[in-house]
Amino acid sequence: MSAIQVPDAPVVLSTASVYPEKTPAAFETAAKLGYDGVEVLVSSDPVSQDIDMLRRLSDYHGVPILAVHSPCLIFTQRVWGRDPWGKLVKSKEMAEALGAKTIVVHPAFRWQREYAREFEAGINRMQDETDVVFAVENMYPVRMRDREVVPYAPSWNPLDRDYPDVTLDLSHSAMSHSDAMEMAKALGDRLSHVHMADGTGTQSFDEHLIPGRGTQPCAELLEHLATTGYRGQIVLEVNTRKAADRESRHLELAEALAFTRLHFAGIHTDPAADPRGDRRERIAMRRRDDGSPPPRTFAVTSEGTVDRT
Repeated sequence: MSAIQVPDAPVVLSTASVYPEKTPAAFETAAKLGYDGVEVLVSSDPVSQDIDMLRRLSDYHGVPILAVHSPCLIFTQRVWGRDPWGKLVKSKEMAEALGAKTIVVHPAFRWQREYAREFEAGINRMQDETDVVFAVENMYPVRMRDREVVPYAPSWNPLDRDYPDVTLDLSHSAMSHSDAMEMAKALGDRLSHVHMADGTGTQSFDEHLIPGRGTQPCAELLEHLATTGYRGQIVLEVNTRKAADRESRHLELAEALAFTRLHFAGIHTDPAADPRGDRRERIAMRRRDDGSPPPRTFAVTSEGTVDRT
């Protein structure tokens, strides 16, 4: 007789989901509503950059920090300096210090030419230095009037690249008019992190709707993850900036959490039959005999520059 099982993957609140409130409000909200942890979006908010303050918030509210979103967005270009590799090194140091499991990173912008050329190889090399997962996020082309502009290189689509780990964002799949279910299935065991949100793909901006309010297969994806041995995190990264007040924002984030928990369940499977196996061994198998260069070490010097040895 089959039984319904709710997997152990945590349901996490992104600090971006409480904007325009600040980072501390995300910890309070996560604790109040029953989220399993927090993903810290490193932004211009000084608290989001302060390891000691983040640790105190985590301890005070009893909410673990499970992921760090590197400051690689347009509006965080000046956070932690202008060197994109330096941002990733600091993100790794923060994640390791706080016990976070994942670092979310976007592909390079096209105007970051050297970074874009080295991006895929650099991510692989940095991954060799840590057990924290670098999960590259799917992005999207930007539509401007009657033309489409791709601001990312080497590609906005992680299916085109050989990243060991990927973040799938359903608001972004709406923007790119991609089939999120097909992307998830094609990624297979490379799908390590999910930004659960919704979108319609009809707007000129990234919507990040509450799951169930757009056209994306949010429920279907959650059920798929529950039945395929998913071991990553499910992060609610939604837009609540139009909420009238904190109580209204909490109601929206409670709805998002309830939707996710309701659909993240599936028929019980035997864990011993899980084909995913150990993540690092899978990565090693993919790279074995592929001629990859030996790992390089990335470190921030006392002057704030990045030493790539």
